[in-house]
Amino acid sequence: MASAKVNFAKGQTMKKSWTFSLIRWFIAVLISAATVGASAADLLDTVKSRGTLRIAVEGTYPPFNFKDPQTGQLTGFDVDVAKLVAAKLGVKPEFITTEYSGILAGLAAGKYDVIVNQVGITPERQKAFDFSDPYTLSSAQLILRKNEAGNFKSLDDLKGKRVGVGQGSNYEQKAKAVPGIEVKSYPGAPEYLQDLASNRIDAALNDSLMVSYLLKTSTLPLKAGAPVGDVERMGIPFQKGNPKFKAAIDKALTDSFKDGSFKQVSMKWFGTDVSKAPSARQ
Repeated sequence: MASAKVNFAKGQTMKKSWTFSLIRWFIAVLISAATVGASAADLLDTVKSRGTLRIAVEGTYPPFNFKDPQTGQLTGFDVDVAKLVAAKLGVKPEFITTEYSGILAGLAAGKYDVIVNQVGITPERQKAFDFSDPYTLSSAQLILRKNEAGNFKSLDDLKGKRVGVGQGSNYEQKAKAVPGIEVKSYPGAPEYLQDLASNRIDAALNDSLMVSYLLKTSTLPLKAGAPVGDVERMGIPFQKGNPKFKAAIDKALTDSFKDGSFKQVSMKWFGTDVSKAPSARQ
């Protein structure tokens, strides 16, 4: 009986010793994790130390980012915005071109610091990345003839009318989803804009940013119509866990809105301030 008590006591002692050892190990892990987290450099520190901001773009997406056919240099709205942000961070921009299909995967792998390529801010993407404040706002928007007297405020108002869209585009599906609209699909914008000006269709549908660009660069007697969809927000994504970088990039954008430098870039490419909602540009 005494032996059993001794063995029981030993077991209890060993159990307590094992428990204390487990607690000490757990505390050590927590301390180690905290030390690693504290010592890991924020992206802002890395960018400042390097002296460059590595920026991913498609390079084949006019008017946002594309190669100038005469100089071969990257140009476009997003390129100018990226240069503006880099300058306000006090570093040089370093552009990396990549296909859009793998652009987010490349960011996750650390191949570049940010993407400036009209990346929509969505709940699903926010699970994987942090985003800057939005710098462009867009929605589906109508294009009409300048002398159009009809008061078209929604796609429902176009029932019984002919609407031109890009073949295979989201806007083709959006127009087809409204019963009563005669949808005419075209290879591209030049074709449906010409048909609209020639009265062969009654309206056209595209993204509001593209509408601004198309009308700015076209000599046809056309005008922007009403926005007819939910507003989408585009921002600059980067890897999570970089609060100093987020604060800095948001400040860079806010300062560019306040000092007019962003509006200057926007007016250059679109003839309007695309940081404002499409309804506010009318």
